[in-house]
Amino acid sequence: MRRTPITIFGVLVAATFAAFFVAQRLKNAPSVVQQFNATYVFSPNRDGRKDRAHVTFKVKKADNVTVELVDHDGDPVKTLLDDRHLAAYAPIKPSLSWDGTDDDGHTVPDGRYRVRITLRHLGRSVIPQRSLLKDTKPPQPKVLSIGPVKVYGPELLPEPGGGKAEVHFGPALGAKYAQIHVFRTGPGAPRAVRTDPLRAGQTEWDWDGTNGHGRRVSPGTYLVVPEWRDSAGNIGTGVPLDRAGLPILTRGRLPGRGGVTVRYLGAQTPVAPAKARDRVEIQVDARQQRYAWNVRRIGDPTIRAHSTKSKTKTKVVFSAPGGKSGVYVFTAHTASRATRVVFPVQARQPVAGTAAKPRGVLVVLPYVTWQGRNAADDDGDGAPNTLDLGVPVRPVRIMAGNGLPVNFTGQEGQLLRWLDRNGKRYDITTDLALALKRGPQLAGHHGVLIPGDARWLPAGVRVALRAFVKAGGTVVSTGTDSLRRSVLLDAKSRLANPSPAKPTDLFGAKIAPVVHKTTTLELFTQDPKIDLFKGADGLFPNVDAWEATDRVGDEADLLSNAVTSTRYGSKTVIVAARFGKGLVIRPGFPSFARRVATNSDPATSALMARMWTLLSH
Repeated sequence: MRRTPITIFGVLVAATFAAFFVAQRLKNAPSVVQQFNATYVFSPNRDGRKDRAHVTFKVKKADNVTVELVDHDGDPVKTLLDDRHLAAYAPIKPSLSWDGTDDDGHTVPDGRYRVRITLRHLGRSVIPQRSLLKDTKPPQPKVLSIGPVKVYGPELLPEPGGGKAEVHFGPALGAKYAQIHVFRTGPGAPRAVRTDPLRAGQTEWDWDGTNGHGRRVSPGTYLVVPEWRDSAGNIGTGVPLDRAGLPILTRGRLPGRGGVTVRYLGAQTPVAPAKARDRVEIQVDARQQRYAWNVRRIGDPTIRAHSTKSKTKTKVVFSAPGGKSGVYVFTAHTASRATRVVFPVQARQPVAGTAAKPRGVLVVLPYVTWQGRNAADDDGDGAPNTLDLGVPVRPVRIMAGNGLPVNFTGQEGQLLRWLDRNGKRYDITTDLALALKRGPQLAGHHGVLIPGDARWLPAGVRVALRAFVKAGGTVVSTGTDSLRRSVLLDAKSRLANPSPAKPTDLFGAKIAPVVHKTTTLELFTQDPKIDLFKGADGLFPNVDAWEATDRVGDEADLLSNAVTSTRYGSKTVIVAARFGKGLVIRPGFPSFARRVATNSDPATSALMARMWTLLSH
């Protein structure tokens, strides 16, 4: 029979209505899976919070049931239940949970997963609408800025007008676990000083420079770190924290702008020596408080220059003291605070001779190391910009803490006092001034004394020192862990690209780490031409730490040395070596400068006197 278009249309309409009524009947029929529930979001990162997702349900009729987790393509990734018989409306025991791994034990990617429930006897699979979100990525709270002064670098406290540091960040997550920390990151090891709670959605927090007990914090570099937890249980912090909850400062620049510098009084000196009676400018930051100042030669109580009345200006100008070269201490003090900084002054009549007839000693202060270890924050990230952390360092900046370089009192200061007390005359400069070609240079001098630890030297200065000794000069380096690293001056005049410690110093000597064990150093080899241990018995008792020279290098020859006791393998510590036509001498123990200044043992005093003779002639 031939069907007309009207007849075909009627059949299609009837079929459509029939399918609609069947679908409505299935939709309204009770589900074969009852009371289904699953964890909405979880974070299997082994931190003890929401590490597993849980699935619960009951079946309407008894059946053999398989439960699988499927991805967005519908592919199974994990079987939670495999063809197990379940009674009608009976709870599943043990309950089903998922740790975020697949059937092979591999971690699956973050994302949404759904539960597929298969009933074998019924011949059906059910995928409930509710999905599970695996989310192991922590939130990333970040300090966006700190005001009220929005300039490059850290915010400074205290504010001259008494204001607070205004910390701005993204909206805080969570009502139960949102907080903000303040850490002191330098000088010294990081430590927590304050933690305050945050409200959900809070975007600003003010800090007045006090700790958790309401007391003013000490001067230094500080870091503000927000922390909160997301709905998956992941905890995020503004910067990485270690297991002790302290900021990790070994990864270069920190994210965000969480830096605050607390400075009550600070001063900044020139990088090159001033010439006697020339103009000296020192920048002072007293946070607009009134202060007075004075200048003394190190080790001498006589005041060489001073303020006539207290002032608030940020620049102090005076004439450098006359007379012989030396190091001077600039002291500024307010009613409650004081700071001291050091600066070298070069005599107008140098002790140096000519390149053809060199004479006299050039004292080279390790200014690059002073600033390289200065725990000041240059860029406002809250981490100290130090060469130890491998980040660029501005060479001209206020010293963090009390103003003096690290270990200056026990190292350089002690030797400089000895020089003055014994009437020694010398020229003076800094390693940075040598690199910048300012002030006295190596040429014309017979010897170079590097007091204290010179961890980093500009690459050009390293080359110049090697050439100086090869040509017949003498270098005495009294520090430890010294002359093994280089640094460059970048296009922004920063100290940059610091090298790691090399196994050998710039003269090729292989230097071992400092050993903190007490020994007696004893003369082992004595070259009669240099007579290094002249005037003493060659015994150095009770040396509580020492740095062994394992070998003097392929280009050098050992001339004289003193070694540890046989208990420690007779290691060479005090050493003099011929390098080219010149000499390199290292005492090799950290207490050397203190023992010289206090005249605590005759051998050390005699060694210093003999080294000076070798430097001078």
